[in-house]
Amino acid sequence: MSSELYQTIEQIGREKGIDAEIIIQAVEEAYAAASRKYYHSKEDFGARFDRETGHFVLFSRQTVVTDEDFQDPVTEMLLDEAQRLRPDAEIGTVFETVKEQAELPLTRIAAQAAKQVIYQKVKEAERELVWREYGDRIGELLTGQVKRFDRGDMMVDLGRTEAVIPRREQSRAEHYNPGDRIRAVLVNVERQGKGPQLTLSRASELLVKKLFEMEVPEIYDGTVSIVSVARDAGERSKVSVRSKERDVDAVGACVGMKGSRVQAVIRELRGEKIDIVQYDDDASHYVRNALSPAGINRVTAKDYEAREMEVIVSEDQLSLTIGKKGQNVRLASKLVGWKLDIKSEAEKKAEVEAEMERMAQASRELASLPGIGPAIASRLLDAGFRSVEEVALASLEDLTSIEGIGEKTAITIHDAAEVALEARLAAEAEAEARAAAEAEAEAQAAAAAETDEPLAEDGSEHEDAAASEGGGPAEGPETGAGDGA
Repeated sequence: MSSELYQTIEQIGREKGIDAEIIIQAVEEAYAAASRKYYHSKEDFGARFDRETGHFVLFSRQTVVTDEDFQDPVTEMLLDEAQRLRPDAEIGTVFETVKEQAELPLTRIAAQAAKQVIYQKVKEAERELVWREYGDRIGELLTGQVKRFDRGDMMVDLGRTEAVIPRREQSRAEHYNPGDRIRAVLVNVERQGKGPQLTLSRASELLVKKLFEMEVPEIYDGTVSIVSVARDAGERSKVSVRSKERDVDAVGACVGMKGSRVQAVIRELRGEKIDIVQYDDDASHYVRNALSPAGINRVTAKDYEAREMEVIVSEDQLSLTIGKKGQNVRLASKLVGWKLDIKSEAEKKAEVEAEMERMAQASRELASLPGIGPAIASRLLDAGFRSVEEVALASLEDLTSIEGIGEKTAITIHDAAEVALEARLAAEAEAEARAAAEAEAEAQAAAAAETDEPLAEDGSEHEDAAASEGGGPAEGPETGAGDGA
């Protein structure tokens, strides 16, 4: 080692952007590791670097422990012995014994160990530096240069560090070559581990949002806000916006004069289609806007807790509403946060007619029970009962909770439903048994037919043979008659 070492350390620190003290710490640990290799010792070596001389002070450490914990005399020292050397020593005190203050003639193995420690420490320092610079910048747009591809992942040079755009974060519609400039949004920063610390994305909804913030001043200053973004990267995006001021058109601000602003975003996304949607506090109106450009006839909330809506459209608007491979309705559903059930007018009409027929059938079925007339059947239907089985399985409390039905009537209804259900189940069981018997009979008949067929074929062959043998005598008289003639 020489006095020039400190200058070299400072130079490396400037090049890497790392504090020289961090590199010195790495070199000290490397020197200690090399010493362990050189001396083939289990001693707990430490080292201190002298910045003026460029030399190291190598020392071994021993920690003061109790008699019960004492295991290794090389790295540990008993309290009695320690207090003889230093009266104020206590449990946990570390004694340092200097071994040498000179250059260490490193072997190849020791030198390699030192290099590994230095490399590891420098990499750790670099990662910490990257973390401090980018840790709080998730969601920002970063610009870099495509460096290379590694099994589909795109490696991007950001200048001081390298980032990765995984295959899953790339847009299907885009193609880049090494050397191309690229702009992407930062989605993750890893503090520990191996490989690139920074993960960028060209497929994230955040990218669309950030691009609009760049192109639309009203979004940047907060006058217009982006409520939600739904994206099928490379194909289509839907962006819902709202304005804080009545005289500012949120959609118009994002589109720009002659579409200039939205076209700038489309160009950056390599032609990806973008729908700008007006946000509405009314969920049904919001759904109508989200499904544009399709024309919507009616929007009805089916289930508020499950956030499900039914959307009715004309037959000629059905395919447009659903979109290619369901893209339009899928993006709209993601944008508004509701499940959307798209139906044509014809489908809805058929559904209503079928439901009315089911209701009529249920009404007739319930009204046919002893002691239940049309009025009580109507009350049961209004309460949600759709079959005799449902009434039979209901509790008396469920039935008496229906307006106009007392306890006696409830018992009558329940008993009648149970009798009817038992009769139906018995009839169904009888029908199933009859069907099974018929099927068994058919199977037996088929098996018998298959068994008889070979015998019939054999008999036919014997008959044919007999006919052939008898053919001579049968034809004989005709021949003889001919001869006689």
